[in-house]
Amino acid sequence: MISIRSERLNSRPTRREAATHRYALGQSVRLKRSFNTVQESREIYQITARLPPRGDSLQYRIRSEAERHERMATEDSLEPVRASRDDEDAALLERTFGNGQGTKA
Repeated sequence: MISIRSERLNSRPTRREAATHRYALGQSVRLKRSFNTVQESREIYQITARLPPRGDSLQYRIRSEAERHERMATEDSLEPVRASRDDEDAALLERTFGNGQGTKA
């Protein structure tokens, strides 16, 4: 008969994979709407720092141009800001042609 204590000593500890942050530094995000809060404006924030997890949620430091202070937000309370079509077109032109390098004025 094998005792429970000897089984625990011989078993390997389970390793948890480190969670990876979904958002990059400088990325634009919004706070998600929740049922019990009313947000008058859907303000856009920039990710300024990645913070260690709090429990099972990854954390970020975010900042808005309209505020002087930074906020802390968990990953599950954020959503990415989709670029507008004009921004996507400008980015494509920039990737394709650069800053006008190699063109004659």
